[in-house]
Amino acid sequence: MAVLSLRAAWELAREGISAEVLDLRSLNPLDIDSIINSIKKTGKAIVVEEGWKTGGVGGEIVSQIMENAFDYLDAPIKRVAGKDVPMPYSKNLEKLAIPSTEDIIKSVKEIVTKK
Repeated sequence: MAVLSLRAAWELAREGISAEVLDLRSLNPLDIDSIINSIKKTGKAIVVEEGWKTGGVGGEIVSQIMENAFDYLDAPIKRVAGKDVPMPYSKNLEKLAIPSTEDIIKSVKEIVTKK
């Protein structure tokens, strides 16, 4: 998802929207300090993951953000994740089940324009 997130950040930059991408490599230990520093700069957080939204690792990351960086947020945390369906084997169907660059861009625009 890091490549798609970086691609989304590049597309957003062309529209004048600056986005910071953190490529978190592990859940334990979670680099919460980098997350907090990013939220302090932007006031926002979007957690992107390929896995299911329900029961996914993104839920734990959101929980850590809420516990450690809630006061720095000026918008709700957004989650972009795979659909809660059995993962298809077909490549074409898989593309429908996992997040796309467009999904990430849409989520960024939603929280950037939220008043």
